[in-house]
Amino acid sequence: MKNILIASFDMEVGGVERSLVSMLNNFDYKNYKVDLMLYSHTGDFMELLPAGPTLLPENNIYKTFRMPVSAVLKKGNWAIGVTRMLARYKANLQKNAETGYKQMQYMWKYALPFLPKMEKEYDIAISYLWPHFFVAEKVKAKTKIAWIHTDYSTVEIDVKLDLELWSEFDYIVAVSEECKRAFLLTHPSLHKKVLVIENITSPEFVRDLSNELVEDFITQDRRFKLLSVGRLSYAKGIDIAVKALEILKNKGYNNISWYVVGYGGEENNIRELIRENKLEDSFILLGKKINPYPYMKIADIYVQPSRYEGKAVTVSEAQIIGKPVLITNYMTANSQVHNGVDGSICDLTPEGLADGIEKLYKNKEERSKLERNCSNTIFDNRLELEKLYKII
Repeated sequence: MKNILIASFDMEVGGVERSLVSMLNNFDYKNYKVDLMLYSHTGDFMELLPAGPTLLPENNIYKTFRMPVSAVLKKGNWAIGVTRMLARYKANLQKNAETGYKQMQYMWKYALPFLPKMEKEYDIAISYLWPHFFVAEKVKAKTKIAWIHTDYSTVEIDVKLDLELWSEFDYIVAVSEECKRAFLLTHPSLHKKVLVIENITSPEFVRDLSNELVEDFITQDRRFKLLSVGRLSYAKGIDIAVKALEILKNKGYNNISWYVVGYGGEENNIRELIRENKLEDSFILLGKKINPYPYMKIADIYVQPSRYEGKAVTVSEAQIIGKPVLITNYMTANSQVHNGVDGSICDLTPEGLADGIEKLYKNKEERSKLERNCSNTIFDNRLELEKLYKII
């Protein structure tokens, strides 16, 4: 049996983590021995991990990367704390809209001399979450594979440092054709390494979990219900959703409520935006939910208002449940939805999102068509793993 390492950060509620659970649930453990390295054994999805992989012990040094710097210093990890501060300083010197990606790159790069190596050698090492410095620099393996989950054309990175990182990998996996194309716009020299393996979806799993009950106040809400699932972050565009609902209310659509399942660093800003627009009774943040599927099932439309995505797992899951979906026209949108067939794509503005919702709200026949087409589509794509086995 070949020995495989799969590495990621933690199992907090998120799209990448959900796709990892799906892959692990469908992996071929009869022919492959899998070790799972999580830098932090935290997150509500820990309980969803299957018995197949061997979960390696947590390493306290790697766990520090998502801790506040003050907590890192308090624990006596001075070298890691200082490199974190240096990374933040260097990223902030560069006047970009988003410095978070560069800060992550510098944080890992500067910390490398102080990070322990893995003793065991593997046949295959898979880094599931960017930045991939751990597998690139601290793991011995005959073949190394790294995953891309985001639209690379939208993120601000140190391209030279990133290219050095990718040179350590034999294969690079993008989760959609559009995700691959966006990545190659930044790194055209890597085209021979890149292949597409879609996020694994299990329709039976999603449909079974969608039958659980939701809170009474939601079932008793007789308004036309919209639902979005995702981190409360700039990328997911929840602020665009708030502005879109405000536009609809100003046009007289008072029979619409919008629920959001998720949590994240932008929560306070989004709540303030909700208050400013007097939408407290109709734009409702539900917080973190391990199981978002019953909320999808009870909604009239599933809406993904993202600014960018690699391939949104939640959109596929809403389609599995047979919901009409509306997504913004982010760069990889056409790889996820066939516009007018199994979903709708609208302009990536508050006005465009409001228009898209209005059209579906007024056209029940169109919603029914999208529902039928989704219900008649086979979303089971577990054979995608054969592409990975072929590499192995």
